[in-house]
Amino acid sequence: MLQLEQELKSNAYPGRGIVIGRSRDGKYAVAAYFIMGRSSNSRNRVFVTEGEGIRTQAFDPSKLEDPSLIIYAPVRVLGKDTIVTNGDQTDTIYEGLEKGLGLEQSLRCREFEPDGPNYTPRISGVMHIEEGAFDFAMSILKSNGGDPSCCCRYTYAYDNVCPGEGRFIHTYMHDGNPLPSFQGEPKTVAVEGNIDEFTQMLWENLNEENKVSLFVRYIDIASGGYETRIMNKNGTAEQ
Repeated sequence: MLQLEQELKSNAYPGRGIVIGRSRDGKYAVAAYFIMGRSSNSRNRVFVTEGEGIRTQAFDPSKLEDPSLIIYAPVRVLGKDTIVTNGDQTDTIYEGLEKGLGLEQSLRCREFEPDGPNYTPRISGVMHIEEGAFDFAMSILKSNGGDPSCCCRYTYAYDNVCPGEGRFIHTYMHDGNPLPSFQGEPKTVAVEGNIDEFTQMLWENLNEENKVSLFVRYIDIASGGYETRIMNKNGTAEQ
């Protein structure tokens, strides 16, 4: 089991990342999503609350350039399901779940982002909490080693999640030109501390220059109630 602190500290640019797991005491389903940026357009963002989820928003609207891949709802809630993704496929999954489709089926119509030569992977997760039970699935859609003619689709499902354990998936292996896509299965990582301790650990170990925003949610598996934390490097956007 890997330590998230070290995974983040040793990687200056994992890009965007999703962590899903269960708290050490077993009481909470845990989700985290962070975004990073190298360009001024990517860094000009904050997370703001929208309904039971969040969306990205330009911190300074006058400096917003291309909104197509940076403005979206990373987190949405549909009944007992919480969706977390790195793009507008959040909406695709939401609509698929409404129709009774699973994560993999919902994403059949989507592929990696059209931002060659990086072809950034689309990473997604769905958490399901019902009657005191918690399971989740994760997905990554990526180019075939940088070849956009083929989309490689991987879905991973986890039942009866162990306390203190989570899975971590992110868009890039490390910094580079072009940026190398994530490889392998989601990493097994330790989930430790209460929501404030976990949030602080993640935020402190994301690269100071490149980090932009962080979302963390602890969902009570017994009741379905939740607490949320949002960290924005640019402070709070005006509403």
